[in-house]
Amino acid sequence: MRYAIVSETYPPEVNGVALTVQSLEQGLRALGHTVELVRPRQDADRTDSAGTMLVRGAALPRYPGLKFGLPATQRLTRHWQQTRPDAIYVATEGPLGWSAVRAARRLGIAVATGFHTRFDEYLADYGAAWLQAAALRWMRRFHNQADATLVPTRELQQLLAEQGFQRVELLARAVDGLQFDPQRRDPALREEWGIDDNGFAAIHVGRIAAEKNLPLAVRAFRRLQQLRPKARFVWVGDGPQRERLAHENPDFIFCGIQRGEALARHFASADLFLFPSRSETFGNVTLEAMASGVATVAFDYGAAREYLRDGVNGAAVADEEAFVAAALRLGCSDALRRQMGGEAALAMKKLQPQRVVADFDHLLANLSRLRGPHVVHAA
Repeated sequence: MRYAIVSETYPPEVNGVALTVQSLEQGLRALGHTVELVRPRQDADRTDSAGTMLVRGAALPRYPGLKFGLPATQRLTRHWQQTRPDAIYVATEGPLGWSAVRAARRLGIAVATGFHTRFDEYLADYGAAWLQAAALRWMRRFHNQADATLVPTRELQQLLAEQGFQRVELLARAVDGLQFDPQRRDPALREEWGIDDNGFAAIHVGRIAAEKNLPLAVRAFRRLQQLRPKARFVWVGDGPQRERLAHENPDFIFCGIQRGEALARHFASADLFLFPSRSETFGNVTLEAMASGVATVAFDYGAAREYLRDGVNGAAVADEEAFVAAALRLGCSDALRRQMGGEAALAMKKLQPQRVVADFDHLLANLSRLRGPHVVHAA
């Protein structure tokens, strides 16, 4: 099969969408399919490479280092007329994503979209809650033009269906158990953090931004620190609130963006993962922490709702007070925390990334088959 994947973010950019897209792309190639990636040109790019089509992009406000793709409907239409894919996957709802859906519809090519980001919920964190309903309508219009919208959880599938999204299909997520593993715990790294074998490190991994509800993580840690004065809080990632957070909390340890094996070592070297975000579509970091054997405190939705069993392999909570209480309970009981971390790692070993890719392949192939003969639609 010949597939095209369209995304406005891709590694070395670090975010859940970029890494998920890369995993799906590489998985399809490993199955023997021809895959073309369409994405904005990044700073290090000089020209199109094999299997990649670069388009013009522009800087994304409030997200330094990230870009969105500029409209390219005509270029994509001409290109796919010459080199027609059997199906197209559009991962992002920006101008490039809209262009790709339009081109696919003009050419009668099967197209699936991915629902990766709750832009409507982000707006409240940036002082524009009044735009939430309009943003949801905008996303619904985009996704309903596709033959299927792929979501990572049953909870989100039901929610979108109730909001008028059509043809919503479940595509589960998994985690690379070879990369994220408790065996990557690194005493030397903990020593760099100023923590010995008997010390304690809470960790947060993700974008340091308003939509991540970070004051709750700080509040929970400060309460815990009253009981464990030598506890340290390690932050992995970057974002617009990092400077302010560091200024207000000079004892916090900021490690910046980590990738690959380094990220896995940071996860496994921590003792408790605090994930206070309530705006995630999924939250890949939840699975990464669990696979690393780190007990996790998160709200009961997204990845936590799907995979975390409260009281068994972590804490899935309903409100902020419960979040703080769970952080105290796990932070103060080494035995309980280690038991839950071990259970979490075992649970993640059951997930198979190859199965996710196979399901993705089957879904795209089925959409292509249902489309039938090539039919070109008017613009």
